[in-house]
Amino acid sequence: MKFNTAFLRRSAAAVMGAALMTGSVQALAKPTECIAPAKPGGGYDLTCRLAANALQETGLIDQPMMVSYMPGGIGAVAYNHVNGVRKDDPNLIVAASTGAAVNLALGKFGQYDADEVRWLGALGVDYGAIVVKADAPWQNLKELAQDLKTQPGKIVFGAGGTVGSQDWMKAALTAKAADVSPRDLRYVAFEGGGESLAALLGEHIHVFTGDLSELRPHLDSGKVRVLAALAEERVGGPYADIPTAAEQGYDVQWPIWRGYYMGPNVSDEAYNAWVARLEELAGTEKFAEMRDARGLFPMERYGDNFDTYVKEMVVQFKELAKEVGLTQ
Repeated sequence: MKFNTAFLRRSAAAVMGAALMTGSVQALAKPTECIAPAKPGGGYDLTCRLAANALQETGLIDQPMMVSYMPGGIGAVAYNHVNGVRKDDPNLIVAASTGAAVNLALGKFGQYDADEVRWLGALGVDYGAIVVKADAPWQNLKELAQDLKTQPGKIVFGAGGTVGSQDWMKAALTAKAADVSPRDLRYVAFEGGGESLAALLGEHIHVFTGDLSELRPHLDSGKVRVLAALAEERVGGPYADIPTAAEQGYDVQWPIWRGYYMGPNVSDEAYNAWVARLEELAGTEKFAEMRDARGLFPMERYGDNFDTYVKEMVVQFKELAKEVGLTQ
C-alpha cells in the first residue's frame, strides 16, 4: 500500500495574514508552554523539545519554554484539555503529528474533530520504521513477511498507539503487503515510542513500528536492527544504510509530520505571531542543525496552509481506514 506522497509533498507557500510583522519577529517575553500528549521519550517529546530548545537558542522567546506531559488516548486527553480548559491561551502550543490526524479521522478524540483547534505549523517530517532487536531471527523485511504469513499469531507487534493509530497503521499496511490480514496481527499498545522501544529491548514484543527520529540515539548501540524505512526513497545521514520497504518489494510508505496546534479561541494576533515566529525559526541555520540532529527532514507549512493540509489529510485517512477494515 503506497500512501499518497504527492499529497504529502505538495509544495505551497506559507500563508501570512496582514497581522504578521515584517522583518525579525519580536521575542516573546512571557512564559510559554508546549504540551507533549504522551509520556517522555517518544516523538511528541521530541517535537516539544525541538521547539523549546530552538526558540530559546535563536532568541525568539526570552524565557525557557516549559514542556509538560499529558499522556492518555494517544493525544485525546491533551486535545480535550485544550478545548475544555485552555481554549484561548496565547502562550500554549501542543505537539501534534500524522498520528493526531489518524485519530481524528477515526473519531478517537471524542466530540471534537479537526476543526476544533487552530493548526499552527509543521517544522519537519519523519518516516516510519520497522524495527527488531539486533539478535532477532529476521535480517530483512522479506524474512519477517514470510514468517508473518505462515504464523501471524506468533509474532507480536507493539508501538505507541492503539489499534487504528498511525503506528498500528504501519504494522497493518506491512501485513497487507505480505498478504496477511491486519485482523490477524498480534499488537500491543503503549503510551509513546520510548515505552515501546523498552518493551522491544525487554523482549515483550518482537517488532516495533516506530519512527526513524526516535531511533537516532539507538542506531549505534548495536541493540536494534531497522528492517525497513517507510520512506519513498532512502534518506541520508545516519539512515543511509537502512533500506526502504519498497526496495525490498513491499510498497509501504508512511511519512510523519511534526507540528503544533493552539486552542480554538486564541486570538488572530497571537496565532499569527506564532506562525511568524515558527517561520522565522525555520529559516535559521541553528534550527536546521537542531532539526537534523534529531533525525528530522525539512518540511515547512504554516498558518492557513497547514490548517488546510491537516484537514485534507484527515479526509484521506478516513478513506484509508475503510481500506484496512477499521471503519465501514
